[in-house]
Amino acid sequence: MKASFVSNVSLQNAMRITVASAQKEMVQLQEETVTGRHADVGAVLGAKTSRTLDLHRDLQRMESLKSTNALTTQRLAASQEALGLMSSAANDAMEVLIALSGMTSSDQLELAQQNMGNALSTFTAAANTSFSGEYLFAGINSDVMPLKNYLQETPPSDAKVAFDQAFLAHFGFTQTDPGVSTIAPADMQAFIANLETTFMGPDWQTDWSNAADENMQSRISAAETVQSSTNVNASGMRYLALGLVVGQELLSIGLSEASRKVVSDSAIDYMGRAISGVDGERSKLGISQSRVTQANTSLDAQITILTTSIKDMEGIDTYEAATRVTTLESQLSLAYTLTSRIQNLSLLNYL
Repeated sequence: MKASFVSNVSLQNAMRITVASAQKEMVQLQEETVTGRHADVGAVLGAKTSRTLDLHRDLQRMESLKSTNALTTQRLAASQEALGLMSSAANDAMEVLIALSGMTSSDQLELAQQNMGNALSTFTAAANTSFSGEYLFAGINSDVMPLKNYLQETPPSDAKVAFDQAFLAHFGFTQTDPGVSTIAPADMQAFIANLETTFMGPDWQTDWSNAADENMQSRISAAETVQSSTNVNASGMRYLALGLVVGQELLSIGLSEASRKVVSDSAIDYMGRAISGVDGERSKLGISQSRVTQANTSLDAQITILTTSIKDMEGIDTYEAATRVTTLESQLSLAYTLTSRIQNLSLLNYL
């Protein structure tokens, strides 16, 4: 008689391998059900994997452009709002100048001077508008406040000092001297003309501006960039500052009626040029806004195409994957039950 050992180890090992394989497959299927794509794209697609990598790279670039376009849109909107404030200040100042043209009442002239000062404050604040830590109207010098405050009192601004010096050099006395009543209209016209040359020339950047002439550019598509702001060196803003300073400094200093009319007419003329110039800058930025909108429409179409192409190559049937997970869960449950029963098999239980 020969004795043999009966073992269930091979059965247990076979079942354990089956369970491990099912668990691994179920983890992959659960991931695929959530992501909607193959868990191991490289194993499934093989040589086509490089194509999907190219598509993903293009998609990321498109989505990055959409994100930067959102910032560009906000920057342009903030610039438009600030330019709108400048245009409104110029229009309000012109209305005051036209309404008080020919008036000689000291109270009315002081009111006009006060309105010019208020408009100059509004213009300065709007010109120094910042967005996301960058000044909108500083050109590429976006980290520097673009416009110096003319109305600064302690110490007086460079522009104010330059104006007082120019007045003294031209007429031989200051604005508070009684001699201002003797200024002839032609002499006042000559002074204002020299002042315009100063504002339109290099002295502007010495006394008024810290901005660069080169404007900020933003890329809105793979092959297109737009101007995303303007700068205070634009002629419209210079004329706005000039008109407001002429009105604020000269209207109520005791000039003769004829000379005061020269001041008023000049200020009105400069306000008109300022409004035209500022609105021209608004139109340029409006074109940029339109181009950003068109670029976003194109980007959306490209993103849709790329997303569809990637899904076609990497995508799976999520319903089928979910069904397979349910099937594996049932198989695992059965395997656990069988394993438990096999482990309990022993001759000792039957002796």
